Amino acid sequence: MASGKKALLLGAGFVCPPAVQALSDAGVHVTVASRTLSAAEAITSGRSNTSAISLDIANSEALDPAVADADIVISLLPYTLHAAVVKSAITHTKPVVTTSYISPALWDLNEEAKAVGITVLNEIGLDPGIDHLYAVKTIDEVHRAGGKITSFTSYCGALPAPDNADNPLGYKFSWSPRGGLLALLNPGQWYENGKIAEVKGEDLMASAKPNDDFPQFELVGYPNRDAVGFREFYNIPEADTVFRGTLRYKGFPEIIRTLVTIGYFSQEQLAPLGADEKEPLTWSQLTARLLGLSPETSEAELETAVLEKAHFLSKEESERVVSGLRWIGLFSDEEVELHGSPLDTLCAVLEKKMAYGPGERDMIALQHKFDVLRPDGVRETRTSTLIEYGEPIAPGSRSAMAKLVGLPCAVGVLAVLRGDIKEKGMVAPWTSAEIATLLRDELKQKHKIQLKERFTIELEEQVF
Repeated sequence: MASGKKALLLGAGFVCPPAVQALSDAGVHVTVASRTLSAAEAITSGRSNTSAISLDIANSEALDPAVADADIVISLLPYTLHAAVVKSAITHTKPVVTTSYISPALWDLNEEAKAVGITVLNEIGLDPGIDHLYAVKTIDEVHRAGGKITSFTSYCGALPAPDNADNPLGYKFSWSPRGGLLALLNPGQWYENGKIAEVKGEDLMASAKPNDDFPQFELVGYPNRDAVGFREFYNIPEADTVFRGTLRYKGFPEIIRTLVTIGYFSQEQLAPLGADEKEPLTWSQLTARLLGLSPETSEAELETAVLEKAHFLSKEESERVVSGLRWIGLFSDEEVELHGSPLDTLCAVLEKKMAYGPGERDMIALQHKFDVLRPDGVRETRTSTLIEYGEPIAPGSRSAMAKLVGLPCAVGVLAVLRGDIKEKGMVAPWTSAEIATLLRDELKQKHKIQLKERFTIELEEQVF
């Protein structure tokens, strides 16, 4: 039983509260640890069976005793910090749960974790997480029936609800945007018609295409990092196409692509943006500098220069992009907050302009599509779809993202504490159909989280 156990939760981000609530309701005492004590206290305040501590995981003398005192460790920190947590957990033989992909640094610890007999359950959030649970379900059903998966495509997007997608990018941040923006420069790789296809990071936004999986929304999709490994993870060597993508509203890629072209994604430190710089700098002056123009360049001239540089835009896109850049303020005489690099300077203004306001909601859209060849030769298409809206922003409310990451994490923690997951070392929901079924069923029964599944049969044309 999990009741009476102690969990150490590292991190105090927006996905933590639903996980803490679910675990404390199940009788697990949760200690929330953050470098900033007030951040941890904000999560535990008013919740029974919880406590908050200040902890810097870079300090092993502080981390080790906290890990040793717990029955399980939950790392909701950035993925780059998981390895340090798992090393401590190996030393003290404590299981670990994360919502992140299994990184190379974690794979390097796989044999050590197995040797001491601990489970390190990863990829149990939303994407990765819930997506795995339903991919494995359909694939297992098709294989058991003797069929083959000839194509697997999956798209997922964390978006504002349509009524709240009220800025030119159709996007809002509930956390610091830096990581989200840098992810827009990640290269993509996938299987297409039996061959590996790829797109370079600088071309990612150019690869975006209209997506009709959700016809009620105007969405576009682009590749989500490296999907090649999923042919092996999901045990579908027969699949000619294996693709995973990200969803955004129409118009988003063109604005991002233009910002990159201007130079606003540069992480280079610029002297005029230094914190100790005494001379004020306006947005129009910064934009002019990035374009290699005079600081006195007029707004109209700046707009013309942007469109000359962003020659890939159509006439309709050009008007929308210039309007978007104007909304951000890139042609204005407003003074810039100095943050060292163009990227960090841009992040500071987007964090303010693109934040969720009171009463607004986020939305998660996820769909898997499977092309199936049955043993009788009939072809069919199966889909698994989820549309989830968050609660309107208010004190104590839960966003769709927080719910769909935090609750699967809690389900995984409870399964490990009960001993329901026997596998040791690095484990993920795709490790076995049994693990996926266990976690999927509990999410459905306890938290009403599930994907809607449909299938259509491709009928051959009849000639009379």
